[in-house]
Amino acid sequence: MDAIDEGLSSLGESSKQAIYLHIEQYFNVEKKKIPTKIDVFAEAIEKIFGSGANSLETLITRYLNQATCGSLDLKKTKDLTFAEYVAAAKRSFCEERAKQTAEGLTRWEEMVQKG
Repeated sequence: MDAIDEGLSSLGESSKQAIYLHIEQYFNVEKKKIPTKIDVFAEAIEKIFGSGANSLETLITRYLNQATCGSLDLKKTKDLTFAEYVAAAKRSFCEERAKQTAEGLTRWEEMVQKG
């Protein structure tokens, strides 16, 4: 949600609020529900901005990539739709988190065994 908020902020605060209101009124998606309905959000942005939606989606993906510590290579994901990219970023981030958690548990178990 932070990445979407940052991307829309590039349009100005009043524009961002107007877009959220429009999405809620015409697409029945509250701001807080956007991350779970990213396909509807993408459709709304495309209907609102037409071909200009691509620039906004690219900006949001950059913010998302920063937020997930560069979990995905943007060059390798250039053929994905916005919704596909968000799903891939979520999977990659979750996999990285799981890996870090497993590594942490292993280190903890080793410390416990050493006493």
